Amino acid sequence: MTTPEEVVQYLRAHPRFFEEHADLMESIRLPHPYEGRAISINERQVVMLRDKNSLLQDRLQELIDIGERNDIIGDKMHRLAVALLGSDTFAETLHGLQYHLCEDFSIPHVALRLWQLDAPDLQLPAPVADPVSEQVRILAMGMTQPYCGPQAADEIRQWFGKDAEYLQSFAIIPLKKQRNFGLLVMSSPEVERFYPDMGTLYLERLGELVSSTLARLMAPHPGTAAHDSSA
Repeated sequence: MTTPEEVVQYLRAHPRFFEEHADLMESIRLPHPYEGRAISINERQVVMLRDKNSLLQDRLQELIDIGERNDIIGDKMHRLAVALLGSDTFAETLHGLQYHLCEDFSIPHVALRLWQLDAPDLQLPAPVADPVSEQVRILAMGMTQPYCGPQAADEIRQWFGKDAEYLQSFAIIPLKKQRNFGLLVMSSPEVERFYPDMGTLYLERLGELVSSTLARLMAPHPGTAAHDSSA
């Protein structure tokens, strides 16, 4: 008694079997995968090809949709970059950051904290320069990439004031150049706005952009150094 496995092995070993027995192609009947009727091998192959084609079209459309979404995000990031590059003060930087995150990215809840500044004479607006605990600083120093998810330290939650109790998801982005000097935190009342498995590429780029902008503003002005050396 020949087993199905032996039949499969035989056909694989003799790929020209159906060419040599072409009459079998029409006489063998197979069940239709959807309509419950018997069809020939040729018809079954057509159905399989249609299914594969449909899957490929769905995948292609998915890739197109991803590309279009990335283009939209790229345009938004470009507008934010232009705004930050054009800012000359912390006030302009903070306003541009808040405005574009809210208007372009629909993120109304944003908190920023900075510490270990190289320019102690800078007058930073509250609450950006409010004291931050050692625990939060250690947390920021240990981050190698942005965090997305429902968890945030109680201290970080408190940065959002009375809105904290409604917030369900967070994106926590470390700000750093040679060393860590702050955190940018975005939050949403929607659980799926920032979820653990989401990609962080654009969040990383946002962190680099904000870090570079703030580092530029914190750098000592050349004129100041010259004035100090001549005094």
